[in-house]
Amino acid sequence: MQAAAPTSTSPRNAGWVAFDRALALITEIPAALLVALETVILFAGVVSRYVFNAPLTWSDELASILFLWLAMLGAVIALRRDEHMRLTTFIGMMAPRRRAWVEALGVVVVVLFALLMLEPAYEHFVDQWVVMSPALDWHDGVRVGAIGVGCVLLLLIALARLAERASLKDALGGLAVVAALVVVGWMLKPWLTSLGNLNLLLFFVILVGVCVVLGLPIAFAFGIATLAYLALTTSTPLTIVVSRMDEGMSHIILLSVPLFVFLGSLIEMTGLARAMVDFLAALIGHVRGGLQYVLLGAMYLVSGISGSKAADMAAVAPALFPEMKKRGAAEGDLVALLSASGAMSETIPPSLVLITIGAVTGVSIAALFTGGLLPAVVGMIALGVVVYFQSRGEDMSGVTKATGAQIRKALWVAVPALALPFVIRTVVVEGVATATEVSTVGIVYTVIAGLVVYRQFNWKRIVPMLVETASLSGAILLIIGCATAMAWALTQSGFSRSLVDVMANVPGGKYGFMAISVLAFTILGSVLEGIPAIVLFGPLLFPVARALGIHEVHYAMTAIFAMGLGLFTPPFGVGFYAACAIGKVPPDKAIGRVWPHLGALFLALIVIAAIPWISIGFL
Repeated sequence: MQAAAPTSTSPRNAGWVAFDRALALITEIPAALLVALETVILFAGVVSRYVFNAPLTWSDELASILFLWLAMLGAVIALRRDEHMRLTTFIGMMAPRRRAWVEALGVVVVVLFALLMLEPAYEHFVDQWVVMSPALDWHDGVRVGAIGVGCVLLLLIALARLAERASLKDALGGLAVVAALVVVGWMLKPWLTSLGNLNLLLFFVILVGVCVVLGLPIAFAFGIATLAYLALTTSTPLTIVVSRMDEGMSHIILLSVPLFVFLGSLIEMTGLARAMVDFLAALIGHVRGGLQYVLLGAMYLVSGISGSKAADMAAVAPALFPEMKKRGAAEGDLVALLSASGAMSETIPPSLVLITIGAVTGVSIAALFTGGLLPAVVGMIALGVVVYFQSRGEDMSGVTKATGAQIRKALWVAVPALALPFVIRTVVVEGVATATEVSTVGIVYTVIAGLVVYRQFNWKRIVPMLVETASLSGAILLIIGCATAMAWALTQSGFSRSLVDVMANVPGGKYGFMAISVLAFTILGSVLEGIPAIVLFGPLLFPVARALGIHEVHYAMTAIFAMGLGLFTPPFGVGFYAACAIGKVPPDKAIGRVWPHLGALFLALIVIAAIPWISIGFL
């Protein structure tokens, strides 16, 4: 699962190129400004409240209004850049001619989704216009108008992509298939209505599965399935899809997603990540497997800052891989370890999945941040055992042990970087900032450290980093929005009650429930990734866990670790391919070497699931 540009079957048209650039101009610059504004607004709220004891009553409200615009513009940018999360395994196996047609079909489905959303988005805008915000006294339509504008821009970009990249034959073929399916579905509406909950299998398993296999971005697969289900099997107005998307994407806690993504980019650019790696290398780099241990330690530390696995891997790998290759490490082994370390560190705060679980299930973010540290240590120990056995024959003849003076110097340089994870955690635990605001404290700290301490700050990279932040965040948040609408449809159908009844009566009680949950979340993490999986199933399964006497933080850690394992497990796990891309190693060189690491993590997962203290011992 990865972002991949569609195969072009016709030369780029100059008119469409100009149109594309215009869309980039009207979306990327505002999105970059919104990321910067959100940072300034939230940090100003922290300073005003904590330093001057004069809270800005309007800061959270303004941040919430701007956030929905940032999410929708980010989703638009992600579509234009082909950066939405999607499964490309199967379309990558197709012949170029067939793949071109399938790509065109996928774009037509995006066009259909955007068209179907236009009227409901307008109706939701009209409904919300009469609602006034309490502090700023603004019409709520100012906020929710972002959904309608976003759908218009998604439609324009999808049409531009269709005209620019697809041949006329492929475009008409895709349009004919989609139109035929719509007509047949509408004709079969009375029969579909009579099927009852069998429609859940038809729309949310078969239709979603087909869309995902054909390479449609996950967000749009969820969205079109939900729209089709409601339109063809119920009398529910489609405005409910927009209102559920609004609810799912507007949780203020999710504002930490773009800000932590931006923070992850900053720590790489300012040299903080490199300082950490250099210190760890000086400390243990001389022992057999030393740099592999450094990689594990660096991933643990960096994950405590950025919250983004891609940012973590991109910060660590370039600093270590060259020297590891000099020591004779195989490329496949390096990427296998990098991928497994990404899975290991999924529970380390401020993991975006932790934040998402807190938002959709109501579990305390502070408790999740505390509970996530030790499960990752268990995973790190398991991977360390694998490294020990794999590195016993490593040639260390040309490696020199760092002197005490060199270690002290590396430590002195790394102190500001090493302090950042503790600053972030302390700020949350001591109540200085909320889980949403703490990322802004980290951003300001990193900027100051980059400018004053490390003297490494490339101003030219700031705007591209802000745009990339908006794109990744928009892709994530659109999935959350569409998954929230899909979860509502599942709940209203009665499926959730049936699932609760089945899961609550699993043989073995809570132990059987935990065993099934481990298997289910591992598979879901591989196919759907962690965030959409937890949005869909978290609200359904967490109440079952509570009813069975399982501590919600323990269950959260087990679920996250299992999803992380799935996320980095080939052939579907997107994290594995991200590690290959960052390490610049073909997947076929690593896919056979990653299994010992994943096996060790699976054993660690069993330990975490079996021993609640690992997750809740320090609460």
